Amino acid sequence: MAIIGSGNIGTDLMFKALLSKKVEAVAMAGIDPASDGLARARRRGLAVTAEGVDGLVRLSEFEDVDIVIDATSAGAHPHNAAAVQQYGKRVIDLTPAALGPFVVPPVNLGHHLEAPNMNMVTCGGQATIPIVAAVSSQTTVHYAEIVASIASKSAGPGTRANIDEFTETTTHAIEQVGGARRGKAIIVLNPAEPPLIMRDTVFCLIGEADHDQIRASVEKMVAEVAEYVPGYRLKQDVQFTPVDEPVTTLTAEPVTTRVSVFLEVQGAAHYLPAYAGNLDIMTSAALRVAERIAGGTV
Repeated sequence: MAIIGSGNIGTDLMFKALLSKKVEAVAMAGIDPASDGLARARRRGLAVTAEGVDGLVRLSEFEDVDIVIDATSAGAHPHNAAAVQQYGKRVIDLTPAALGPFVVPPVNLGHHLEAPNMNMVTCGGQATIPIVAAVSSQTTVHYAEIVASIASKSAGPGTRANIDEFTETTTHAIEQVGGARRGKAIIVLNPAEPPLIMRDTVFCLIGEADHDQIRASVEKMVAEVAEYVPGYRLKQDVQFTPVDEPVTTLTAEPVTTRVSVFLEVQGAAHYLPAYAGNLDIMTSAALRVAERIAGGTV
């Protein structure tokens, strides 16, 4: 595999790939010759270029690459994807560009393994969409709202430049992948010092349903995500609150209950600080997809 982007996400992904027994990271492309990511990649034996994707395709190692992971920005992704796909390379997109199908590994990876370009939604999407899907597997989710709170220090220039894309992409994926009839996504950049780890809240509006089955489904899904993101966990028990006031839905079906799920994501600290769980869950999900494409059993 090759990585485009030598910033925080691309560098953390490289360290995770170096620990993998199913994929081999052989190249990294960036645009800053002095970047820490390129320096670290060079020291670990990867071929590197500071000429972006155009430099990547000229590397001799690129011929043997099967998978290219784009860790740049939504604006840069269309050019990057086109540049490598003309050589028949598979693309995993860590930006909110959403050119290919949304992929959340424990929910729908099996449906898109042959897709030439897979989009990893957003950090908030990777953390919360599995929960929405777990609830919607048991009952109709009329509305789902997610709030992703991340440490301000873990939000680099790319994240800040893509806030609009984050909310739009995550909202669409809540509906398309999570199964909610309507969705909404909110991101909060928390300026607290010392920085707090990523926390996510998921609210789902449902009708009459078996609460024990929903609780079990959510707990099972949390365990599945934790297989590749060890710091992913429930902050407290799943909560069910009666809805007293009338709620307007897309259908005439009554809404009786609000399901509340509180999560936290602690990073593995391979390269990024442990509080940057928002970035860790993205790189972990991308590696999960790469390993499945490579044919490994996960």
